[in-house]
Amino acid sequence: MDTFYIDPTLYTGRPLSSAGRLPQELRVYDLLDRLGISYERLDHDAAFTMEACHSIDKFLDIDICKNLFLCNAQRTAFYLLMMPGGKKFRTSLLSRQIGSSRLSFAEPEYMERFLDITPGSVSVLGLMNDRERHVKLLIDEEVVKGHEFIGCHPCVNTSSLKIRTCDILEAFLPHVGHAYALVCL
Repeated sequence: MDTFYIDPTLYTGRPLSSAGRLPQELRVYDLLDRLGISYERLDHDAAFTMEACHSIDKFLDIDICKNLFLCNAQRTAFYLLMMPGGKKFRTSLLSRQIGSSRLSFAEPEYMERFLDITPGSVSVLGLMNDRERHVKLLIDEEVVKGHEFIGCHPCVNTSSLKIRTCDILEAFLPHVGHAYALVCL
């Protein structure tokens, strides 16, 4: 396995400089700051796998959420599923709960069009870019009930944030106009 670099410094809040940061990431910090949501940030190499995210978990002292961008077979319904990082995803179990058969991973162009993010960077924070509400948020109940904090990317996979779960549910989601449905996986 190649070396995965993590800056061991845990920062509070946004980067001091915007140099080298993508606009999507900066917009996340702008919104979190406007909403008064505190967060800790860790910078690292691009994290494309849950294995890399588990390394990040140790520094943030959390479990980073697995975020899956899904759609139905007709590509008329899109879902962002948040679940514990170590949990296995079973399509049939979720399909029954939401009444949508033949779920699959949505193509990257939908992710970019609706959430303004690229594969590997999927995050609940991308919902701030879904102003027309194309994407329905599904959250495994274990994320809500069992974790004081969640870990997620700020719409790029070169940083990870530690945010209070209640701040996402009670401040961020209402502000961006997205409700969520609890599922049991």
